[in-house]
Amino acid sequence: MSSSGSLLKNLAPHFDKKYRVAAFDRRGHGRTADTDAPFHYEEMADETIAFLEHLGGKHYLVGHSDGGNVALIVAMRRPDLLKRVVLVGANYHYNGLRPMPMFHLEGEQFEEWATKYGELSPSGKEHAREVITKTLHMFDTEPAFSVQELAKISVPMLVMAGDDDLMELNHTTSMYEAVPGAQLAIVPGTSHAVLKEKTKLSSKLIRNFFEDQYPPVTYQPSRRAQ
Repeated sequence: MSSSGSLLKNLAPHFDKKYRVAAFDRRGHGRTADTDAPFHYEEMADETIAFLEHLGGKHYLVGHSDGGNVALIVAMRRPDLLKRVVLVGANYHYNGLRPMPMFHLEGEQFEEWATKYGELSPSGKEHAREVITKTLHMFDTEPAFSVQELAKISVPMLVMAGDDDLMELNHTTSMYEAVPGAQLAIVPGTSHAVLKEKTKLSSKLIRNFFEDQYPPVTYQPSRRAQ
């Protein structure tokens, strides 16, 4: 429910000296206009795949929250476009989310968000209510993958979350254990806003994952020994 600038503002300064950093706004988000169609993660993945194809080559893909769910789908569908993938605060099934405070469509909180939405969106502030309605419906019904489907992923993946994130911790660890060769980072003292709360640490973990040997060689492998 924000723009790509939210992610770029925090992460880009830690990556742009060595990497070419690129991002885009999904339909109905940021500076990209919406349509009357509902939101679906699969269609967001279509947009992401088109963006990666436009850039050309293979990429490191980082997704936070909804973006993490989308990155998961891209990894399942188009591993040929990817070098490594980082999922931050993602869930592979809607039942993995913890109960969240309701985002009411009335009151000061909504008005504040709608104003920020309207400052960027070609659809205008008056479309903000529709965006929230479609988003909440998507949260209640998507995604709905199984661990068996995750087991088919072939792209190196880092699963990251705050220790007080929006998804159940056992849901996050089950995703890590289901994806072959995945790595796990639970950042202490953080919430779903982990990239803002511990920006330097999060960036270091992501860069280490990009640059370290894969698969990692450790002194006492246990799960990886299998």
